[in-house]
Amino acid sequence: MAEKSKILFIGGTGYIGKFIVEASLKQGYPTFPLVRKSTVSDPVKGKLIEKFQKSGAKLIYGDLYDHESLVKAIKQVDVVIATLGHAQLGDQGKIVAAIKEAGNVKRFFPSEFGTDVDRTRAVEPAKTAFATKAQLRRSIEAEGIPYTYVSSNFFAGYFLPSLSQPGATAPPREKVVILGDGNAKAVFNKEDDIGTFTIKAVDDPRTLNKILYIKPPLNTLSFNELVSLWEKKIGKSLEKIYVPEEQVLKNIQEASFPENVGLSISHSAYVLGDQTYFEIEPSFGVEASELYPDVKYTTVDEYLNQFV
Repeated sequence: MAEKSKILFIGGTGYIGKFIVEASLKQGYPTFPLVRKSTVSDPVKGKLIEKFQKSGAKLIYGDLYDHESLVKAIKQVDVVIATLGHAQLGDQGKIVAAIKEAGNVKRFFPSEFGTDVDRTRAVEPAKTAFATKAQLRRSIEAEGIPYTYVSSNFFAGYFLPSLSQPGATAPPREKVVILGDGNAKAVFNKEDDIGTFTIKAVDDPRTLNKILYIKPPLNTLSFNELVSLWEKKIGKSLEKIYVPEEQVLKNIQEASFPENVGLSISHSAYVLGDQTYFEIEPSFGVEASELYPDVKYTTVDEYLNQFV
């Protein structure tokens, strides 16, 4: 067995970051979260960092905005995984510059973990957010940095507890709003599974310079299928309100931030089918549940049981 790569996490205390750090520790990878001194004393993030340490993570002190500390951190590892929030996506050029200078990185996973940004047809404002990620891809490729882009599609924990009903805290029991005709298919993955699949790919030559799509067949459903799955579970039919695309586009234009971002992402997935309209070609991508059939991922069907 080849030795497992040492992984540096930038943004490891964030929403999806913590799941990927935990998966790294579970799979026995030498795990190095990059943390600022101030984060350790943060009441919430500090507890998370403590939990990471108890599980065997070794902290590296540094800062995305301090080039020298970043280069120094990167020189201690083999792989860099960034899981930064929306506001910091544009700052990943700093990581690219530091990786370039360090010169030792075997693989970089930029902060993706969503729709494949090279194949999205999203309207504004999601269009700009996706363009920022696509631009970063081009600079990684231009610098010749080995990469894996993870297209994990929708986070189950974000979309399924409310069945994507704005402002709802539980899945609907009376009526449900469906964007478009409800036939475009989207993909919903549990966050732990996204972590597991991402770490499986770290040392896998099959995922080098490829997009890793997390698109298990059982988690790929149209909105109509999702609703009917939920109706079966609760034993009743919901009143369905279909919103035509023209109206969805009008709603996006009239909404303020951040509602407009969420709406435009929903339009891209639920109306345009941006997560599923294309075939994954071996020239650019691989599918995680095919590569790792041993991973027992949580299906949408199983996930919804907790809300019945």
